[in-house]
Amino acid sequence: MIEHESRVKKYSPQQESHQELPAEHEDVFITFLHSVIHFSVRLLAVLMVALILWGVADVVLVLYQRLMAPPFMLLKIDDIVTTFGAFLAVLIAIEIFINITIYIRKDVLPIKLVIATALMAIARKVIVFDFNQISPLYVLATSAVVLALGITYWLIALYEKPSDRKE
Repeated sequence: MIEHESRVKKYSPQQESHQELPAEHEDVFITFLHSVIHFSVRLLAVLMVALILWGVADVVLVLYQRLMAPPFMLLKIDDIVTTFGAFLAVLIAIEIFINITIYIRKDVLPIKLVIATALMAIARKVIVFDFNQISPLYVLATSAVVLALGITYWLIALYEKPSDRKE
């Protein structure tokens, strides 16, 4: 009985802030599946780098085409907003790549970083809103998502901050 209790992991509040995918497991089949997942994550990292490079090339190409079109070297507001959207899409891809590399290194899912990435993605969406094309309900729903993600990020940051209280 005492031997069994010593093998049981004690609960830690930090366990809730991330999910672990251990490299080793008692079951050989589970260990094999975990190695397949790790290989898949590495493949996703390589594909994400290719996507980032493709996105940068696309931003350069679109910007070049817009600047060379008449009127020469002038951008319309729509062109600028489209370019901002493309820039932000590449930045979001970079954030996702960072999530993947952290996952590879630590075998954890960095919840705070995932929430921050989601906030960045929804902020990109808000920046490129065309208010002539979307309904007020869509704007309201988007603001609810931003608020929920913001509160979630704040709560996670609050939870991770070392307590100043003496217990």
